[in-house]
Amino acid sequence: MYDNILVPVSFEAGRDAHAAMEIAQAIRQDGGRITLLHVLEHLPNYASELLQDDHRQAACQSITERLRAFTEGVAEAEVAVIEGHSARAILEYAKNHQKDCIVITSHRPGMQDLFLGSTAASVVRHAQCAVHVVR
Repeated sequence: MYDNILVPVSFEAGRDAHAAMEIAQAIRQDGGRITLLHVLEHLPNYASELLQDDHRQAACQSITERLRAFTEGVAEAEVAVIEGHSARAILEYAKNHQKDCIVITSHRPGMQDLFLGSTAASVVRHAQCAVHVVR
């Protein structure tokens, strides 16, 4: 059982954040915390210049609302939205916030993952805490 669980959430097709939340709740100790985390990837400058000035703030607000929907009825749950490279940001957040477990969803690996690696694969390889992968 874990006291401080991190659940990175991607809104890509094929990622089931509901399943990750169910597992996080099942392995959480009484009184333990669950944090849902979404990482906003950095946009290249040429793309950012084409968007409205407040696009990051609007995206953060929208994502926060979507994450909060997953925490309804879940005691000791919080949400966080940060910017960065997905795998590195998840690992850094877990380390800085002393998470003892990460529950992350993954797609079925394909050939491209053998050469590039998926976010979940990077997290599994480099996390300093336990990692549960949901497929």
